[in-house]
Amino acid sequence: MNPPLAEQLRPQTLDEYIGQRHIMGSGAALRQAIVTGNLPSMILWGPPGVGKTTLAYLISKTLNRPFYTLSATQAGVKDVREVLDKARGTLLNFAVPILFIDEIHRFSKSQQDSLLQAVEKGWITFIGATTENPSFEVITPLISRAQVYVLEPLSNDDLDMLISRAVNYLNVRLKIKIDVAETNALKRISGGDGRKILNAVEMVVMLQISEQQPVVINDETVISILGKNLAAYDKKGENHYDIISAFIKSIRGSDPNAAVYYLARMLEGGEEPKFIARRMLILASEDIGNANPNALLLANACFDAVHKIGYPECRITLSHTAVYLACSPKSNAAYMAVENALAFVRKTGDLPVPLSIRNAPTKLMKELGYHKGYQYAHDYEGNFALHEFLPTGAEGTRFYEPSDNPKENEIRARLRLLWKEKYGY
Repeated sequence: MNPPLAEQLRPQTLDEYIGQRHIMGSGAALRQAIVTGNLPSMILWGPPGVGKTTLAYLISKTLNRPFYTLSATQAGVKDVREVLDKARGTLLNFAVPILFIDEIHRFSKSQQDSLLQAVEKGWITFIGATTENPSFEVITPLISRAQVYVLEPLSNDDLDMLISRAVNYLNVRLKIKIDVAETNALKRISGGDGRKILNAVEMVVMLQISEQQPVVINDETVISILGKNLAAYDKKGENHYDIISAFIKSIRGSDPNAAVYYLARMLEGGEEPKFIARRMLILASEDIGNANPNALLLANACFDAVHKIGYPECRITLSHTAVYLACSPKSNAAYMAVENALAFVRKTGDLPVPLSIRNAPTKLMKELGYHKGYQYAHDYEGNFALHEFLPTGAEGTRFYEPSDNPKENEIRARLRLLWKEKYGY
């Protein structure tokens, strides 16, 4: 039995590699690191099917380095140590081996810790691949020793190249004529995943081979053949982004029924529960904020619970949280406050911090007026003093605009009482 088409067409040289021009194009950062041999340990972060594993393989082949690979879903600390011992042995040949770990986000903290010394000492060049945000899933000491490269979904041009490569290969292998009339359905199903589009092409072609009709690839044929498989193809593709978008918009729109429907769609389709929990954690601040501060606490507890108990039990916690967030009052005031402040900072630059609120740990600083005139809030009635905290040029600028909901109406009233007319609350 032949391996899947995606495996048969795996590139053998850097020039055959498709996509990721921002890091692999001529003169781009990673391409230069490979060409010069100055290869850092790295983490390749991106969605499935965009070339992470292929890139690691091509790097080792191009540099003629020993290549060791582990899957985080199967390997333990013992396996890591065995590979590291083998890798250290190859250093005698003055070739630093490459250790590739797929799905590094599935490694526990202790498993990731076991890599640190080898990376630090230069016994290996570590390459990790992950579909999850390394900031959440990879320990900080390992991130600090590695360069993170972000891989993007393949573009339409990239997908066209893959389709052409697949059709040309199948024409020769199967000794048939394949007519490509339309590719929109193939691209939609793939969602920027190269592996999916290659395997989809193979399925469409293989299910059409007969003596009576030519093999045709068009949107109607693709949908008719793959229709029953759309859910499987879309788990991490375009539909993946459509469903999570609908889920977030349903919560933002205060519709718990739609929220749990799209939650069920994601769970049934095999979505990673931690991804769902993380998006709700973001939403709790972005769309609810101070209208209900408890929303962030519950979303954070949900994220922790998903880590601790896993699927399928965590589906209950996800539903609990989604319903709570959907039913909460909404405010994007905190989100807009930081966006407004960032825009102001980019426009005005680094305005000097007022001397009165600078610390003065040395005599010279005190002589220069640091901390002079500072009014310690707790020395005043109501634990408040009418003091100027913003730099000259920013006085009176209002970044935070409370939304119209019970909790933030209380906040607005308090700010008006404290600051009078200063900020216009």
